Formats: sequence, C-alpha cells, structure tokens
Amino acid sequence: MESISGFRKHISLSNDQLLQKDEIIVIVDDDPGIREPLRLYLEEQGLPVDATASAANLLQILHYKKVALILLDIGLPDIDGVSLLPKIVEEYPDVAVIMLSGVSDLHIAMECIRKGADDYLSKPSQLHEIFFVVKKTLEKRRLIFENRKYQQDLEKAHFRIHLLHQLSLKMNTAYLSTIELDGILQAILVGITANEGLRFNRAFLALFDEEGKVLAGRMAIGPNCRSEAGKVWSEIEQRELSFMQIIKNLRKDCDMEDREVNRLVKSIRVHISNSENILIKSAQERRSIKVSSENGCLPVPYERRKVYGLDGEEAFTINGDRRRKATEDIFLPVPHELIALLGEDSFVVVPLFSPSKAFGVIIADNFVTREPLADGLINSLELFASQASLAIEHSHLYMEMQKKISELEALNHELDINKDLLVEAERYAALGHMAAQLVHAIRNPITSIGGVSRILSKKTTDVEWQKYLNVVIKETDRLESTLEDLFDFVSTTEYKKERVPLNSLIEKTVLLVHNNMVKQGIECKFDFPGTELMINADRHGMQQVVLHLVRNAVEAMPDGGQMSISAHPQDANIVITIIDSGLGINKDNIERAKDPFFTTKTYGTGMGLTMVDRVIKGHGGKFLLSTREGGGTEAKVILPVS
Repeated sequence: MESISGFRKHISLSNDQLLQKDEIIVIVDDDPGIREPLRLYLEEQGLPVDATASAANLLQILHYKKVALILLDIGLPDIDGVSLLPKIVEEYPDVAVIMLSGVSDLHIAMECIRKGADDYLSKPSQLHEIFFVVKKTLEKRRLIFENRKYQQDLEKAHFRIHLLHQLSLKMNTAYLSTIELDGILQAILVGITANEGLRFNRAFLALFDEEGKVLAGRMAIGPNCRSEAGKVWSEIEQRELSFMQIIKNLRKDCDMEDREVNRLVKSIRVHISNSENILIKSAQERRSIKVSSENGCLPVPYERRKVYGLDGEEAFTINGDRRRKATEDIFLPVPHELIALLGEDSFVVVPLFSPSKAFGVIIADNFVTREPLADGLINSLELFASQASLAIEHSHLYMEMQKKISELEALNHELDINKDLLVEAERYAALGHMAAQLVHAIRNPITSIGGVSRILSKKTTDVEWQKYLNVVIKETDRLESTLEDLFDFVSTTEYKKERVPLNSLIEKTVLLVHNNMVKQGIECKFDFPGTELMINADRHGMQQVVLHLVRNAVEAMPDGGQMSISAHPQDANIVITIIDSGLGINKDNIERAKDPFFTTKTYGTGMGLTMVDRVIKGHGGKFLLSTREGGGTEAKVILPVS
C-alpha cells in the first residue's frame, strides 16, 4: 500500500465515534473482487457501508443518504473518478474522499489532492491498511467539524459580549448612533414602552413637516406591538442580532397600515395655526401637558416642577433663586377630539425641541393597564424626550450636512472641469501661436524644395538620381501634409453650413482612398436608409472628418479586412458609425487619441483625430471612439439634424 499522507501516531477515536447518526461510507469500484471484501471488512469494524460499481449510482446514494466518506476508484466504467471528484467536492463539501487507483502515479495522486481528495491509495492494498487510512480520514473530518463548531461558539460569545456592551450603553447610544431618522424614532418608542424602559402602554410620535406648518402623526407602538417591544432586551441575549437590527425588524413588524395603533397615529394632523390645540401648544410653548379624567387638561410648566423619583415620591424642589417667574396654572380646554381618537382620557403630551426649533410631540398613555400617570414617570419621559430631541436634531444636521457636501462636491467637480478647460484653452492658444509661426516660416522653403525636386526629376534620366529625388519629393509631400494639418488646427474656422446630402458625401469621400483599399484587400460595406440623409453642415469640414476616419481605418488594416460605414437617424440626431476589423486602439490610448500630436504611427502628425473632434464639436455634435471586443475600432459621430 502507498499513501501520500503517510502514517504517524495520533490519538484515535473509537469506531462508533467516527460517524454521526445515520452516516455511511460508500465504496465505488467496478471490481467486485475488491469492492465486496472491503465492504465486509469495514462492516466487521462496525462501520455502516454501502457499495456500488458506477458513478451514476454514487450520485443517487449521495442524494438520498448521509454520506461521510467515499472510497472512489479512478477507473470507473461510466466516468473517470478524477473528473467526478470536483463535482463531489463542490456539491458535498462535508464528504471526505479517498481515491483508489491500480496505478502508482505521483502526478495523478497530486492532481487528486489538488482537486480536493483527502487521501490517495494504490491497489491492491491490505484491508487493515485501507481501514487505517479510512479511520484517519474520518478522524480528521471529525476534527474539522469540531473546530468549525468551536469557531461558531467563539463568534457567538464575542457577539454576545458586543451586544451586552450595546445594552450597557442603552437607548442613548443606540439612537444617537443611528443616522437614519426612522431608526431614531423607533428607538424612542421602544424605550418608552419596553419593560426595561419607561413602561408606558402606548406611545405616539407626531412631527412637524419640512415647512414646519403641519404637525402629523409619524409612528406609534401600542397594544399590538408593546409585547414585541418588550422582547427587544431578551432577544439581544438570545438572537444573533445587534440592538439596532432588532429595532429595524421591530419597525417592520409595527409600522403596518392595518395595525390599529398606526391607523390612529396617521389620523393625527394639526395645522400650526390652531394654537389652542394642546399638541400645538405643547410644541410651541415647550412644556408638557397632562390630561386626566380627574383634573382635566393641565399644563405642567418646567419652572414650577417638583422633582420626583421613579416611584413618584417627591425628592427635592428646584431652588427658587434659579426659578423663572412662576405663572398661574392654566386649565386648558379638554381636547375631546383627541380623547375620542385615542379612546383614552388620561395621557401626557411631551414636546420635542432644540434651542432653535420645535420638532413635534410624544403622546404616551397606559391604555391597557389603566395605571395612573405618575409625575415621576412624566419627569423621566421629559428627560428622555430631551435626549430624543438631540438625536432628531443630530439626524437633521447630518442630512443637511450631506446635502451641503453633495452641493460642494458638485461645485468642485464643475470647478475642476472649468479649470481643465481653461488649461486646455491656454495650451491650445500657445500651440496655435507657435504653429502659426512654424507654418509661415517653413511652408515656402518646403514648397520650393518640393517644386525644384519635381523639375529635376523630370529632367534627369539617371536612375540613381531619380531614386534620391523621389525620396526628397515624398518627404516634402509629408511635410506639406503636416503643415496643412497644423494650419487647419490653428486657423480659426468659420463653418459655412448648408444642406448637405450625407450619403453622397460619404460615398464620394471613400472613393478618394479606394485604390489603397483595393491594394490592401479591404472590403467596404455601406448601410444607409433608402432616402438621402440631409444635414446642415460645412461640406469641406464634414468631408475632412469622413476622410480622416476612413483613412485611419484603412491604415489599421494593412493585411486586409472589412470596413462598414452606416448612417441612420436617431431621435433628433444622425449617427455615423465607421467600424474596421483592424488592430484596434489600446485601452490606455483611447482617452489620449484625440489629443494634439498624439500618435502611435511611425509616420503621422497626430492631428487627424484632433481635427475631427474639433469639427464635430463645431457642429454641435459628439465624437466617440471605442475598441471592439472582437477586435477593431468603432468611430461614432453624432450630429444634430439641424
């Protein structure tokens, strides 16, 4: 027997510990002389075994039974075991695999290990040696499972510690760290109604709209949701959720239109002009108002408040020297409409505000238990409301800051664009000045050299001199072409727009390079609509655009190829597309292709695409270049019809 992993001493598990409940070992070998003795031997060791001769039966067993280990022969009749191995590893990652082979080949063994096999054995092998490898593999599998379980337990323990830390920070940190306003508001209501919070039966929250004109009900927690709110604290210890995740789930459960308490809160809608309404009065005057069946509707001014403990007993009185001028208690009209809406005649209204703005109110009652509203709880509710107000203001400031940041980012982006345009304009101005001087200084001498060379070429019959003169003529032609491109680039062109038949212009322009296309074996196809396309354009400028793009396409296909030219109307534009099957443009050079003097050609000015882009922009259009996935380049010109 040969084993890649070898033998070494280790602490062994008993045979009944190797497999979990209902797990089996599967032997897959087409040789019954190996399969059956091995099955009987493993069963004698107390291991449940199933055996089969084909990969198809193995897949059926994997589908219907809990398989722990597969002894897989490489040479199966229906599929190669090495090819089957990746499928087993991917679909059944918890199944261990030992490969069996009649050939002792190190390369095959290493390939099996790389593809996910746990071990590799050569046949024939002694049964007790095979059992040793089986046992070792199952022990390793068991250790992997235990390690995974310990890892999960550690993560749970860490998470519980983290949640206990969140619980210690309680509601203050929870809602102040929540950026989304709805999360803050939900945290407020949970804190008011939860058993570990203020233990009110119901809590309604109403906020002013963005204009501050209408006080509207936003959300509520009531009898249907109070039990859920009370579970928040126990769920932190039991479930793998953070505190704010539980609040998020609670918001989904409670903020439903068909719940009675949310139907009630949506009915609250009071205009700010209704100053006698106790909700508006509480928000504007920034004081709590208590409504009870015994005393009616009574405001509770801050400056005359006694301080109570949570049990409702008096703790101490605010120092009179620090007290503002006291006002007489004013009995407000009983809010019959609000009482009828809530179905409760005892509740408290507490304002939410910042030093500069009123946000809204909280309405709380004991609708279920009918317990009296103790002054100590009202004091706690006011303290909680003041913290909640800071949280709401924090959220408002955050959203306002985000808005300002977005505006600044947009402004900076616009400034960057304008700066780039300014730099480009200055560069082009300097380039134009220099190029104009070069054109003026060089054109006449170059023209003279070319003219004299042509005259001498006609008068001499010496072959050697003809060769030299032809080189001079060719190079002067190239210099004249470069100067012409420079002149076109630096000159201020006023486009003389007229009605131009686009189809005919393209076809006539292509004829200018037809000879080169024939020599290089380039096939050109046109795709135009049945009727002539008419555009308002400068005829010479558009002809130069088409000529440069077609010439570039031809130069990109030195060994032949296909070129297609199409023109079709699209919305209020006409789109001209020229596609070649050539070498294409490197992705790194696509953005630079339109820059002046940028070229990858041995001979070229780098002004062609710059001129094309300039002419098209002068016509109010767009010029787009892209490399096609299958090879070649696509040049697209988008021109307005008028």
